[in-house]
Amino acid sequence: MAPARDTGPGVGAQRRAGAAPGRAPGLWALALLWQVAAAGVPSQQQWPVPYKRFSFRPAPDPYCQAKYTFCPTGSPIPAMNGDDVIEVFRLQAPVWEFKFGDLLGHLNIMHDAIGFRSTLTGKNYTMEWYELFQIGNCTFPHLRPEMDAPFWCNQGAACFYEGIDDAHWKENGTLVQVATISGNTFNKMATWVKQDNETGIYYETWTVLASPEKGAETWFDSYDCSKFVLRTYEKLAELGAEFKKIETNYTRIFLYSGEPTYLGNETSIFGPIGNKTLALAIKKFYYPFKPFLSAKEFMLSLVKIFDAVIMHRQFYLFYNFEYWFLPMKFPFIKITYEEIPLPNRNKTLWFIKPLFYRVLSSSHQHISFSWSCFTLVYFLGFSLLGPKGKMHRGTTAAY
Repeated sequence: MAPARDTGPGVGAQRRAGAAPGRAPGLWALALLWQVAAAGVPSQQQWPVPYKRFSFRPAPDPYCQAKYTFCPTGSPIPAMNGDDVIEVFRLQAPVWEFKFGDLLGHLNIMHDAIGFRSTLTGKNYTMEWYELFQIGNCTFPHLRPEMDAPFWCNQGAACFYEGIDDAHWKENGTLVQVATISGNTFNKMATWVKQDNETGIYYETWTVLASPEKGAETWFDSYDCSKFVLRTYEKLAELGAEFKKIETNYTRIFLYSGEPTYLGNETSIFGPIGNKTLALAIKKFYYPFKPFLSAKEFMLSLVKIFDAVIMHRQFYLFYNFEYWFLPMKFPFIKITYEEIPLPNRNKTLWFIKPLFYRVLSSSHQHISFSWSCFTLVYFLGFSLLGPKGKMHRGTTAAY
């Protein structure tokens, strides 16, 4: 479905929804084959699938509401004096530190941002990019009984505000200078941020690879807070910024699968002449990925997720407002804290330091690792949501 009418910068996105009846695994497989034959996907598929950009930011649906207000103190990016000297800082802190303290910091699950300090005025600024309606809504849809298709409250946006919370970034994370730029360079970056924010509108949690091996095919790439920071660093380097030679690591969440199968969009699958068998299969898959109301419901959902993803090796990915089937492969999922060098560092210094994963001797241990990652993502993704996914309304993005 195409985005809604333009309402200006930094507002929420949405999609439609439905219920979650069951279906037999055999029918599911036949439905996939039928859908692929009917989809008419180009024979020369580009991998990774390019992230789709849009000409404007869509209007929010009233159903999509944030439990925690998005960018509550946001302000426009100021125009700097061209001769000003601006210090650029790398900011990193544990995800949801305000709720869990440094717990996720011990697991190297981190949120990234950029800080700036004007030496002319002495003012500090923070710039970050994150979800408007929390990560659970960006990763999984709502299934609304009154709607036929899954309903997505997925959008991310840039947030710029005056000040740097030193305690927040230093206590359990990182606050370190990485570059110095001119006021002119900052102003050019600000123009780029506005364009990037208006056209890159949705959040993507997963990076999907063919295997954990070096050089493995990337099917889909993530689009999250760290990718915004990396894009900004690259833009600053393009504008002439010189970065210091320091190690910079980022959290990434990987899924592993065989070559993905294109299934279609909302209309072709869930529309009046859509593939009803495939539509039911997709909704059944997403049904356990919902906000849980009790420990019992949480455990029952985990059993269903384990059966679908680990035992039957099935995953439905929603990317660029289209559905894909992922034939999941061992080790299924991995969370890493890996180094991605600053733009002017030698690219041969790239290496990956796994967070949890170790080469273990038995497949049971491998499955246990994969399952613990899914449990962690599922629990944290929805622990911030209100009952039935309803949340308090957020605000617009600022940049």
